Amino acid sequence: MRPRGFLGAGQWLSRAMSRCVLEPRPPGKRWMVAGLGNPGLPGTRHSVGMAVLGQLARRLGVAESWTRDRHCAADLALAPLGAQLVLLRPRRLMNANGRSVARAAELFGLTAEEVYLVHDELDKPLGRLALKLGGSARGHNGVRSCISCLNSNAMPRLRVGIGRPTHPEAVQAHVLGCFSPAEQELLPLLLDRATDLILDHIRERSQGPSLGP
Repeated sequence: MRPRGFLGAGQWLSRAMSRCVLEPRPPGKRWMVAGLGNPGLPGTRHSVGMAVLGQLARRLGVAESWTRDRHCAADLALAPLGAQLVLLRPRRLMNANGRSVARAAELFGLTAEEVYLVHDELDKPLGRLALKLGGSARGHNGVRSCISCLNSNAMPRLRVGIGRPTHPEAVQAHVLGCFSPAEQELLPLLLDRATDLILDHIRERSQGPSLGP
């Protein structure tokens, strides 16, 4: 059951856009989590950030609430966590994910520090997770796009290891390829752990002062 006073994504966006301004924030913090990836390629290693976002939506009970938003060129879902958690799946290619993220941040009145990015990480083995508070893109084109469009590198990032192949020439095929059957067996636990990590971090920040990079 939806909490009293909580608007669905379609209602909230329609009302906000019709007024051309955002509604006043509900009490507490609002956050956004963006799962970086390529639309239409959800099963690839490069889109593992979107897989984490899907698990996050299921955990929060909003997996059936995705709304396509043309203003952001993204799918959006809203969940009650603290005040409000915005989940975003860009509908642009990875290299342009930042345009969707920055537009949504503008619409929802969020600073870069309030926007979480979830993305694949070549330099960590599959199953390894790391939460990074700001910094460089480290060669990741989706993160680079977000830094450029938000004009900031302060976004917290959940880096999900996908492993780096031995031969450099195999990197592109590895990143854009699907998880192997053996890797797919590890994914459910990995997605659960990633969801726990990001929710715990957001809850901790919601109870205290904002954390800088």
